[in-house]
Amino acid sequence: MSANILVFDSGVGGLSILAAVREQLPSANYCYLFDNARLPYGELDEQELVQGCVTLISQAVAQCQADIVVVACNSASTLILPALRSCLTIPVVGVVPAIKPAAALSHKKHLGLLATPGTVNRQYTQDLIDQFASNCRVDRFGSSELVYLAEDKMAQKPVDREALHRILEPIKASGLDTLVLGCTHFPILREELQRELGESVHLLDSSNAIAARVVSLLDADNSGERGKSRALFTTNTISEGLSKTLAAWGFSSATAFNDSLMKTGS
Repeated sequence: MSANILVFDSGVGGLSILAAVREQLPSANYCYLFDNARLPYGELDEQELVQGCVTLISQAVAQCQADIVVVACNSASTLILPALRSCLTIPVVGVVPAIKPAAALSHKKHLGLLATPGTVNRQYTQDLIDQFASNCRVDRFGSSELVYLAEDKMAQKPVDREALHRILEPIKASGLDTLVLGCTHFPILREELQRELGESVHLLDSSNAIAARVVSLLDADNSGERGKSRALFTTNTISEGLSKTLAAWGFSSATAFNDSLMKTGS
């Protein structure tokens, strides 16, 4: 029997994770829930983030009859996993910035972490650096603006090249050789980031590692036909451009996820 996989993010960034998982488990059914009403997560109060996400995901698990949850958001994963696991009986997989493989890859032992301000500044991130990159110089760069640029691209709007250049200028000037994309939105801009930073900078994200983890936790039949994919969002509507993009990604439907949490705005 095909597995039902719930993938959750604040916006469209989690599609970079979903794509990697779907490549490994094409016959699974996917429900992609994005909390675009509260985007970006990197700027939310921590308690608000935890309470809102746990309530929203729990409701979606019941609606989608999910067998596993993938929290495809670094900002959320650094905070909500213990609370979420305590109220669910199914496996929960979070996203961890790829600090460990980056430290092994970097020839200069000089790497960077590009993420939202929340992820960059949390103790969780410092602990990863202390554990896996203590022999490296790790520069941290926080940006919420890049999240919006990724959202624009997925809505079929032009990417603001001037803004991209401004955001990445400190990274280019730092001299690092390896950059961890610590927000799932950022791989959507991989082509633009690579063009701006140059081929000498290696870009790393966690999508393949997360996909492997999901496969290891599911005893799923992967021999059938391609599974169904549907998208749920927490605003009332989404743009026509984003609707077209989701359809091109293979989603049969994209509908508003109307729940009491989002209606009250609590």
